Amino acid sequence: MTERKGIHSEHVLATVQSGNAAATSPVAASWCRSAIHHGLDPSASRRGERIGGAELATLRAANGELLAAATPVLDTLYGSVGRTGCCVVLSDTDGVILEARSADGDNALFDAVGLTSGAQWSEAAEGTNGIGTCLVEQRPVTILRHEHFASRNVGVSCMDAPIFDPQGQLVAALDVSSARADHGDAMAALISALVQDAARQIERDYFCRHFAHARIVYAPDQPGRGSALLAVDRDDLVIGATRAARRQFQLGNDRLAKPRPLADVLGTGEMTGFEESERAVLRQALARSGGNVAAAARLLGIGRATMYRRMERAGMGGMH
Repeated sequence: MTERKGIHSEHVLATVQSGNAAATSPVAASWCRSAIHHGLDPSASRRGERIGGAELATLRAANGELLAAATPVLDTLYGSVGRTGCCVVLSDTDGVILEARSADGDNALFDAVGLTSGAQWSEAAEGTNGIGTCLVEQRPVTILRHEHFASRNVGVSCMDAPIFDPQGQLVAALDVSSARADHGDAMAALISALVQDAARQIERDYFCRHFAHARIVYAPDQPGRGSALLAVDRDDLVIGATRAARRQFQLGNDRLAKPRPLADVLGTGEMTGFEESERAVLRQALARSGGNVAAAARLLGIGRATMYRRMERAGMGGMH
């Protein structure tokens, strides 16, 4: 095993020193960042730095809204992959693990590897790895055993996806790691798909929790871009958008700072006049009252005669 790790370290350094390594693959580019930018040695032993106690509790509290949305999804994801010998991990943007799930029989293994709460997995700390590289590149990544920068990490394969907050900013990385030698490329691809689906679900739930007072409008998802959700207030003005929606509808912070009508954002129609707006209110009241005009008038706080006049004016005379 020691000899194999030595060969891995030599291969990493040779790739970094080749001159054009960064252009050959994303993994090689990350190896170059690890060695040149961060000054890491692939053969070095683990630093063993972990956050614990009050410091970890403070960090978790600062990410409380994220964890509230993520916890049920982490449990479900672990239920799908835990029996195969995988662990499920959620880290913050610094690569610090906030939550970890693994089977009792695998806890010692993943603890020794460093996949446990409070451990640090940024690229600056560990070189190329699923969590750190996902955070740097802000895209789903899979780092197989031999693709890690540090030879100490070649015992695991990592499948990761980024998570973006309700303002479209990177907030976390979701990771599933496996130390099973029989987990090959096919298994990694399958788990990667599950991780990406789970990350999108966390984003959706986080967004909906944050805008619980608003109406949520789902736009068609674009493959690989996550859920395009819009938060709309009672006046049908767009007050929030997920990262996918911001990209799809070209909504920057400056445009969201000045709410626009939902129809304008979606491009589904021109501005309606007061007549159309009144017609919509009348129809909604009638729908809520089961077509009873008197009951609809009471809902709107107007008299029955006034209701009839307004219905006539809105071209709804045939609904008497």
